[in-house]
Amino acid sequence: MLLIGSLALVPVANAEQQQKAQRLTEEQRILHVLNRLGFGARPGDVERVKAMGIDKYIDLQLHPEKIDDAVADAKVKNLDALQLSTGELYAKYPQPGQILRQMQRSGNAPPELAAAIDARKNGQAAAPNAGGAPKADTNGEMTKPNGAAKADDPQNNEAYRNAIRDYYIKNGLKPPQVLTAQLQASRIMRAVYSERQLQEVMVDFWTNHFNVFAGKGADRWLLISYDRDTIRPHTLGKFYDLLLADAQSPAMLFYLDNFQSVSPNANMRGPGAGLGQRRPQAQRGGLLDILMGGGAAMRRNQQGQGANLPGQQQARQQQQQQQRAKRGINENYARELMELHTLGVEGGYTQKDVQEVARCFTGWTIYNPRGGGGLFGMADESKAGTFYFNPRLHDDGEKVVLGHKIPAGGGVKDGLMVLDILAHHPSTAKFIATKLARRFVSDNPSPALVQHIADVFLKTDGDIRETLRAIFTSPEFNSAEAYRAKIKRPFELAISAIRTLGGDTNGGPAIHQWIAKMGQPLYGYQTPNGYSDMAENWVNTGALLERLNFGLALASNRIPNTHVDLTRFAGGDAKDSTNMERVMNRFIDVILQGDVSPRTKATLLKQLKEPLPVTSPQTTEASAMNDDDAMMRPGGGFGGGRRGQQGQVAMADLSKVSNPELVKVVGLILGSPEFQRQ
Repeated sequence: MLLIGSLALVPVANAEQQQKAQRLTEEQRILHVLNRLGFGARPGDVERVKAMGIDKYIDLQLHPEKIDDAVADAKVKNLDALQLSTGELYAKYPQPGQILRQMQRSGNAPPELAAAIDARKNGQAAAPNAGGAPKADTNGEMTKPNGAAKADDPQNNEAYRNAIRDYYIKNGLKPPQVLTAQLQASRIMRAVYSERQLQEVMVDFWTNHFNVFAGKGADRWLLISYDRDTIRPHTLGKFYDLLLADAQSPAMLFYLDNFQSVSPNANMRGPGAGLGQRRPQAQRGGLLDILMGGGAAMRRNQQGQGANLPGQQQARQQQQQQQRAKRGINENYARELMELHTLGVEGGYTQKDVQEVARCFTGWTIYNPRGGGGLFGMADESKAGTFYFNPRLHDDGEKVVLGHKIPAGGGVKDGLMVLDILAHHPSTAKFIATKLARRFVSDNPSPALVQHIADVFLKTDGDIRETLRAIFTSPEFNSAEAYRAKIKRPFELAISAIRTLGGDTNGGPAIHQWIAKMGQPLYGYQTPNGYSDMAENWVNTGALLERLNFGLALASNRIPNTHVDLTRFAGGDAKDSTNMERVMNRFIDVILQGDVSPRTKATLLKQLKEPLPVTSPQTTEASAMNDDDAMMRPGGGFGGGRRGQQGQVAMADLSKVSNPELVKVVGLILGSPEFQRQ
C-alpha cells in the first residue's frame, strides 16, 4: 500500500518538500514549532501564534509559570490519587495480599475463605500428577505439580476474590490498579489540554530519560510522587537539581534496587537500622500462595526471568537479578546513573567507577518501602514511601570517582558529590545535548549542533531552559530539513490527532489502550533505557497499520470517552458522498494546514475508492488491554512491544458508522506520512 509504505522511507521521504523550498514559510515554521514544542496544533492555534509572533510564543513556552493552565488543571482535578502522599496511597489503595494477611492476623476471614484455606492446607485439591514438575497447559499457563487447576481458576480463588472485594467496599478502599490508570489519564489530559505545551513535552522527555517501570513492586504507588514531586517541578530548571531529585526519589531507588544497597560492614543494630530494607517475605509459601494455588510465587519467579526480551535487555535484567541476589552493595543504580542518566555509555567511566559510585549511595533508602503499616497498626505510616539517608547502612570509607577523591566520613555528602561531578561533566553535557537534539531536531543531529548545545549546557551550569533556547534558535532547528523529519511516537500521535480535530477525552483506559496497542504504554517500558526516539524503532508494516486503525477508531468515535466532531469542519459537505475530493481538501486544511505533497494527495484520492487494510482486533474492550497487571507483565500484554503489534490484515468495516466516507477521509489523512511525521 503506497500511503502506508511511504513512511518506511523516513530518512529520504522529505526530499520532495526540501526541493520545493530551502526555507520554511511562516506557516510551516509555526506548525513546526507547535509540533516540536508541543503536541501539535489545535484548530486556530496557527493563527494565534501568527498574531503573537513565533519568537514570543517560544519565549512564553520556556516560562510555563507565566501561562494560565486552568483548563488542564480542571480536567485532572477529579483524579484524587494524584493529590495524596505515598503513605496515604498505601493506606487507601492497599495490596490484596496485605488485606489477606490482615484478615488472617485478626481472625476475620469469612467462613468460605477459611474453608478454602483449610482445604489448601490439608491438600484436598485433585492431584493426578502429584510429585511432577510444573508444566504448561494447552493455553501456555503454568499448572501446579499436583495437577490442580490454574491459579486464576475462579473455582480455586472465588472466596479469596469475594473477600477482598468486600473488604475494599466495607472500608472505603480501592484496588491499586487505579493508581496507574489515574497517572496515565493525567499525562494524556495534560498533553491534550495544557497551554504549557513545552512543559508537557519535557515531562514526557525526562520521564523517559529517567525511566521507571510501573510493573515493579511498589513503584505502582511511588510513581504518583515521582511525576508530581520529582519530574514536573524540575523540567526546565537546573539539571543538577533534577538529577538530585531523581536520585532521592523513592520510585527510582526502588526500581533500581538502591534502597537495598548497604555496606558489607553496615551496623545493622540499633534504632531504625533496617527501616529501608526488605521486610521478611513471610507470605511466600503462606496464605496468599495457598489460596492462589502457588501461582503468586510462580508469577514472582516468572517476572524476574526477562522472558521474550531482546538479548541485550535480557542480559541487563539478568545482571540486575544477580545484584539483587547478593546482600550488600547493589550496583544497579550506580551503573544506570552513569550510562543512562548522565555520562552515556561512552562517557569515560570504568567498572571501578561503578563500584565506587555504588559505595557512595549506600544508605540512600526508603522508609517502609512497601507500605501496609496502616493495616497492621504500625506507627509513622505518614513517612511510608519517602526517602531518607540511613548512616548505619553507609560505606563511610574513602572513594575515588572519575579521578575525584571523596574523603572518608562524608555520609550523605558522598552521593551529593557524585551527582555534582556527573552533572557538570563534559560527557554529560554531550550526552544530554545529543538526546535533546534528537528529540527536537532530527534522529541524526550534526556533531556541530550537538557541540553547540553541549557548550550552552556547560556555560549555563546545566540550565535546561537556556539549553532548549539554544536549540530553538539554531539554524538546524529552523531548517527545511528538520521540518517533518521526525516520526511521532504513539503517545505523540494519539495526542496530536485529538488536538488537531479539537477532540475531547478523559484520558481513561480506552484511549491509553490505543497508545499501548501502538507500542508505547505509559510507564510500561521494563528496562531503564526507556522508549527509543529513533524512527527505525517505530516504522514497520504492522505498526503503521495499527496507526491507521487508530485514526479510523478516533474519527468514527469508537474510542469510549474520547470524542471528535467531524461535522464542524465538513459543514454542508458532511453527507455529500458525491464530492469527496472537496471534503478531503477541507480536512487537509484542518489536519495538515493544507501542506501536503502532490504524491500523498494523489494517493489519498486513489484510496478513497479502495477498501482500507487494517489489523484485525487483538482484544476486546474488556480484555487484557484494560488489565494493568497484564499490560505490565514481562513478555505479556503489550508492555514488551516497541514497534506495535503484528496483526492479521483485514478490511476496515465502516458499515455501522454514520458518515463512513467522512470517517474514511479523516482516517486516511491521519495515516498520511505528513501527519505521522512532525
